[in-house]
Amino acid sequence: MTSQEVTLPIAVQLYSLRTLPGPFDETLAQVAGVGYTAVETVGDHGCTAAEMRALLDKHGLQVIATHLRLDDLQSNLSQIIAFNQAIGNDTLVAPYIPHLVGEKRASVFQETGQLLGELAQRCQAEGMRLLYHNHHWEMVELEGKLALDWLFESAGDSLGFEPDLAWITFGGVDPVALLQRYAGRCLRVHLKDLGTAGPDSSEPLMDGAVMADVGAGSLDWPTLLPAARDAGAVWYIVEHDNPRDPVASVSNSLAYLRQQLPAVL
Repeated sequence: MTSQEVTLPIAVQLYSLRTLPGPFDETLAQVAGVGYTAVETVGDHGCTAAEMRALLDKHGLQVIATHLRLDDLQSNLSQIIAFNQAIGNDTLVAPYIPHLVGEKRASVFQETGQLLGELAQRCQAEGMRLLYHNHHWEMVELEGKLALDWLFESAGDSLGFEPDLAWITFGGVDPVALLQRYAGRCLRVHLKDLGTAGPDSSEPLMDGAVMADVGAGSLDWPTLLPAARDAGAVWYIVEHDNPRDPVASVSNSLAYLRQQLPAVL
């Protein structure tokens, strides 16, 4: 592995590997084994901060963000911040808010945005950042704006954005235009691809979305990768919602990005 490959800012969302058998230690070993040096976690994975720190050090990994439930952010924010500061992570992400799924009222997105903005301000006061991760239901237009726009307008500048480029595209919105609209907020960007249904594809997700490894689907990565960089991306995060072979999937995506990113960065 070259030094350039090691320093490319590519992480993997561990949700992609949630179906692997065995302990968390083995999952991290496989992630490191295919060449990743950074991960985005999902909460604490059943570890104390000391246990997580020891496993990260063992496998040469760093945490560059973590996904958390809104309920936990509301009820346990102080503990979450302390845990993540102890493992060297300064970025929290709200990735899935059940009451927004299928929601058609702008007011609900405004109310949620206000709540997220307040949580983000509390994070900022402790030297942390809070980001919001989209799916496709925020891409619907409500009263002349995207639902996502209502959310961020209400949240204010304290809330960052972790755009998921596949879900934006699946929702019918131009991902480049959205990256440009929220330039400066997009410190972490999720990379996954959209495929077509077939005998070798993953099972469709909600509303029929079929995900693919990065570079194996329909998204225009030579355009999207520099657009993400220009929007402020510090880390590109590989994710696949339901891969048939999780380790092969994240390995394939990493190999593709190692070919593409040196020309972008």
